[in-house]
Amino acid sequence: MTGGSATASPSRGAGRLGRVLDGPLAGISPWIVLGVFEGPGRMGWAAGAALALSVVFLVSDRIRGRSLKLLAVVDVVFFAALLVLVLLISPAWTQWLETWIGEISNIALVLVAVGSMLVRMPFTLQYAREQIDPQYWHLPAFLRVNYVITGAWAAAFLVSAVAGFYGDAVLQDSNNIWTGWVIQVGAMLVALQFSSWYPDIARARVAREQGAAPGPVPSVAALIAPLAWWLVPIGILSLTLDGGPAWVGITFVVAGIAIGMLLRPTARPSTAGTG
Repeated sequence: MTGGSATASPSRGAGRLGRVLDGPLAGISPWIVLGVFEGPGRMGWAAGAALALSVVFLVSDRIRGRSLKLLAVVDVVFFAALLVLVLLISPAWTQWLETWIGEISNIALVLVAVGSMLVRMPFTLQYAREQIDPQYWHLPAFLRVNYVITGAWAAAFLVSAVAGFYGDAVLQDSNNIWTGWVIQVGAMLVALQFSSWYPDIARARVAREQGAAPGPVPSVAALIAPLAWWLVPIGILSLTLDGGPAWVGITFVVAGIAIGMLLRPTARPSTAGTG
């Protein structure tokens, strides 16, 4: 997420926990919590848990001297409003909200991502600036990387919203594992993997434009290989939760193992090209 220069300094986050807290996943986590826990009779608890996590991340940022993030503020406002709404509306409206909260949440995230780009402050930029020296903040390449990554997250949120809408409105099955879980989780995983893969591509491109050695460049296989292994649990879920014919689940398991093994040797960084 911190790409934009081949000579950028490493992350200032302290260890793995620091990297998580300093990345956009912290801002997205409360929405994931809402999606996991919401359901008939659980909307209030889900909204409360998401709000509590949002407050924890916001306070943690302030205690650690980090900047106030757009996504963190949106998290607190959205989930506080949602909790108040759940406590005030009638049971009939609560049932409606339980059906459509997934789509509402994903569309809200699309609006945050697209809106942040329209005002020339892609939401990933605030996280990236805390992982790179200030001298690189205004480089066109650094800004471009964050537009691309924020766009990838916007696309993931939109895919999730469309998948959820298809499951709820067309299939009339909120618990469909494909539209309710596999596609939506898959979209998030792709965006997350892309966020860690793309900056190195951009760094190499900038170095090459400046006539410097680009250094190791991750291949496309490095992007795909980690995602391929997720086909295995998808296949297992399909088999155990009756997600379709048995051959579908078996195909996912076999394909995940085969693609992961095939790409693993070639997923190492290369020293030529930009992937």
